[in-house]
Amino acid sequence: MTRSRDVLNLARRLLAIGRVAGRRAEAGGVRFLALLLATLFLAFGLASLVAVHAVYAGKEERRMARTPIAPDGALEHAPDATMWLVGADWLEGERRFSVVYLSPRHGDAPLPPGLERWPDPGQAVLSPALRKAGAGEDIDHRYGRLAGEIGEDGLDEPSEWLAYVRPRDDLKPDRFTDVVTGFGPPPGEYAGLEPGSGRLDDKPEWMFQAAVAGMLVLPAVALLVVAARTGSHARDRRSALVASLGGRRLDRTLIAVGEAGPPAALGALVGAVAIAAALLHDFHVPYTDYILSSSHLRPYGWAAELAPLAALLVVLAVVAMADLAPRRGASGTRPHRTSRRTWLPRLAVLCPLAVILAVRGPDLFPPASVTRTLTSWVGIAATVLTLPAAIGIITAKAGNLLARRGRTHGLPGTLIAGRRAGTHPGGTARLVTGVSIALIVFMQAVAWQALFGSQATEARKTLDRVGRGIVTVGARGEVSSTGMADFLARAHGTEGVLLTPPGFETNKFVTLYAGCAALTALHLPCPAQEARVDAMTSDPRLRELMRWTLHTDSTLLIRRTDDRRLAELAAPAGGGTTLALLRPDGKALSAPALKRLSYEVFPRGAAIRAPGENELIAGVPNRDQGRWSALLGMVGIAVLTMTAGLSAMAEFLRQGRALAPLSVLTGGLRVFRTSAAWSVLAPLALAGTAGTAVAAALAAPVTADGESSITGGLLLSTTGVVLVVSVLLWLWAFRIAVRQARTWHPGGD
Repeated sequence: MTRSRDVLNLARRLLAIGRVAGRRAEAGGVRFLALLLATLFLAFGLASLVAVHAVYAGKEERRMARTPIAPDGALEHAPDATMWLVGADWLEGERRFSVVYLSPRHGDAPLPPGLERWPDPGQAVLSPALRKAGAGEDIDHRYGRLAGEIGEDGLDEPSEWLAYVRPRDDLKPDRFTDVVTGFGPPPGEYAGLEPGSGRLDDKPEWMFQAAVAGMLVLPAVALLVVAARTGSHARDRRSALVASLGGRRLDRTLIAVGEAGPPAALGALVGAVAIAAALLHDFHVPYTDYILSSSHLRPYGWAAELAPLAALLVVLAVVAMADLAPRRGASGTRPHRTSRRTWLPRLAVLCPLAVILAVRGPDLFPPASVTRTLTSWVGIAATVLTLPAAIGIITAKAGNLLARRGRTHGLPGTLIAGRRAGTHPGGTARLVTGVSIALIVFMQAVAWQALFGSQATEARKTLDRVGRGIVTVGARGEVSSTGMADFLARAHGTEGVLLTPPGFETNKFVTLYAGCAALTALHLPCPAQEARVDAMTSDPRLRELMRWTLHTDSTLLIRRTDDRRLAELAAPAGGGTTLALLRPDGKALSAPALKRLSYEVFPRGAAIRAPGENELIAGVPNRDQGRWSALLGMVGIAVLTMTAGLSAMAEFLRQGRALAPLSVLTGGLRVFRTSAAWSVLAPLALAGTAGTAVAAALAAPVTADGESSITGGLLLSTTGVVLVVSVLLWLWAFRIAVRQARTWHPGGD
């Protein structure tokens, strides 16, 4: 019993020694913050991995709960059934959402989760998020009268857009309509019916997990490695002393844990509080317009709250291993020869050649050639290897010039800062490696992701050119010529145009049917008989319409007609005809108003689209994923910049005591501001500006139709993040160095 008490007392004393040593270390404040942030970011990264899985699992569970169940046998054996048909709609510039048409077949028809009662014919039930987002388009009255909101248990997440619509005449059995006898099939018995969701627009879970791991967890690990070795020179000597006095590995581990424990515990505590808040309340993720549902996280709350504990244990383990690892120079008395690093200038010289190879090299090969892509990759890899060396050499050359200026003008701070910068180019190269690589990888990810959405980019250009000066009308369900004529008559201030593809009426031209008012608005003749016109010379609205609907720009065969004949041709489903509306005065049409009118006239409304809008809407999920990539990338770059800055601060403050006597010799503290600027601010600022410029140049060849996705706002954002972090760390390093100088007293230095 006495021995156990002695062991515990010794452990407490060793932990206390570690805590005191941490407070009195020369870079103790820097290491404290570094360990705190490393634990916090690692906790957030691990918790984000849990959150991604929780969201995907929660959404799938909700979707399965509202998945329709088809009858086992004939329809006669399913008296209580629901007619079910899934459609789609969208708000302007936003992603598609499901519009589910449903009606009771007869009897006590089942309702999907989230609906408490059957809406009356001609009524709709909308999700709260859809009502809020579509308020500007009067979404409450688009599908008929509003009957209420979908309950939370019927939505896969709070931000889901979903509409349940009961048509005025109810659904009729046909080859498109399903019969549903219930919802929520047992596990493993998925019926194959679509519940009405955005599952097809969701990216796979592994892609999100990979993004979080690469942009949050890996930078946090890099920060942890730097934090573990910050101020290691004094700790290596302390470990050697403890070992020489007979201390065991366990004793040195306890001292290391005692030193790193308080900041790591504080970081874990802050992370645990933030995670607990996300478990209690929905969290709006900045920039992405996404609401993280607390209801999805709660079933995995135990795993999320274990993330800070896991981060704490990982940090303490890494710190202990870093302090126990043998270090060159920790023992022995032989001096070590410093290397001139002759390889650094050679790599720096290769950097411009690598950039030229990456940017211009692919132009030497055909567009579809594999060699073209390999050349680009080789150039990018070479730039990643040589850019840090180039930044280190540039900083060293600038430091030499600064030293000459300080010597010429009698500026001691400038002289010392320049000599320090010019002497250690290798350290500068190591310092900026993580930041420069992160910038290059981030810009490449943004460029390639935008390339995958090139069709949507081209559609956006079309909308910029012609807007909604012309829209197509695609009626859903069976439409009679009387109903089509009614729609055309009630679309006040518009004129109808009908395009039929070659072969529709045994001709080889695209045929255009329209009245004189529409033909005049399109700058076309209004002939009494047929007339042929080159489509390339027609109105831009018509050219874009043909390009995106018929995918042709061939000769037009114009046939003048009236609204009655136009309605007869447009009413039959299929055939490849395209009905479009335009205003004779050339003004834009109101798509929300036309959609509302279509639901008043047609059984299930109509798809109202501007030319290219379908492709634009299809690219919205890619745009939304780009927002996540930009957010995570910015956070990762900020963490890596902080990692490099804290490393530079620790190295600067390690030499701080040697600079302290200069405050007496120079009569001021300016020497510390200048030295800190060249040790911390200058390398990071150069890495941020030059790294961003080089990364943008490397991403320039990855374009969609010659248009780069690397915008000026993106470049300013990445550069700004690096510069802001650099300035803050520079001011902090200067302040700590000044505090060290003010506490210095002559003592035989």
